[in-house]
Amino acid sequence: MSRRSPRASGGALKRILWLLLIAAIVAGAWTWQRYQGFANAPLVGIEAGDHLLVARGDSLDSVLRKLQAEGVRTGELLQWKLLARKLGAAGKLQVGEYALEPGIDPEQLLLAMRDGKVVRRKFTIVEGWNIRDLRAALAKVELLEHASRDMDDAALMRALDHADQHPEGRFLPETYAWVRGDSDLDVLRRAWQAMDKALDAAWTSRADGLPLNSKDELLTLASIIEKETGIAEERPAIAGVFERRMKVGMRLQTDPTVIYGMGSAYAGNIRRSDLTTDTPYNTYTRDGLPPTPIAMPGAAALRAATHPADGDALYFVAVGDGSGHHVFTRSLAEHQVAVRDYLQRYRAQQQAVPK
Repeated sequence: MSRRSPRASGGALKRILWLLLIAAIVAGAWTWQRYQGFANAPLVGIEAGDHLLVARGDSLDSVLRKLQAEGVRTGELLQWKLLARKLGAAGKLQVGEYALEPGIDPEQLLLAMRDGKVVRRKFTIVEGWNIRDLRAALAKVELLEHASRDMDDAALMRALDHADQHPEGRFLPETYAWVRGDSDLDVLRRAWQAMDKALDAAWTSRADGLPLNSKDELLTLASIIEKETGIAEERPAIAGVFERRMKVGMRLQTDPTVIYGMGSAYAGNIRRSDLTTDTPYNTYTRDGLPPTPIAMPGAAALRAATHPADGDALYFVAVGDGSGHHVFTRSLAEHQVAVRDYLQRYRAQQQAVPK
């Protein structure tokens, strides 16, 4: 009976261990190479404009199922989990909507979801809009939740925690970012806060001697200035006219307030009878400022109302040449001449329009 020597047995064991070690190194290298290729290989099946919505409670597995349902080839879950652990994204996927563009790879997508780099959309409130315009525009925004759809204006302000305020003029014309999951109330809340901040700043920096007793009066006057002109450089001059009138007790006699008071009855043309029909907003029949703003004034209109131009003009009327500019005059006689000139230009333009 033959026996192997201990030396021979030990040599065989060493060879086996070396072979196992080499196999492990080769397998590890192959796995690492495959893992690296996965992490940085573009995901197949993504088209331009695609999006991924990560909802509250979504796991990595459920996110991958969403991608697969849209025809994206995601590969193995284990690879995603290893990559997520390496990137510190495991269990930290943030809720939101993510842009998927051709060429995006698993590493880029996981980093975006880890860091919350969600799609940010924009909504712009236009200077001079009234609350009806604003609510109508918000109602048309797709993907934004319409929480205020069935609310009247009073209920809307209660939902925003400002039940004591009329909504007109309270939302600053600006561009606001929003993300999937936001509602129209979220956008309005940001716009209200922006207006509150802008109004505070304007009131704090106001010139001395203004005939304004509160920030609410400032907001109302700024809204009238906003509606009277689209020419930025004219706003301080128009503010000066109105504030001089207020100081001497003259009525403001501004058409935009009359139009606002007419509401849905306004059909695009203001008649002499409209100027004499009394409403709370008719500044031809009532003294002082109207009871609320008539539109959303921008920051420039707020600045004009708090820093009116010096001068002695008490009247203004459109030039009538289509430029939007106005003629400013000191006396009623001068104003009447300017009005006649305006009417002549207006009639000449109307006659020149082809029938």
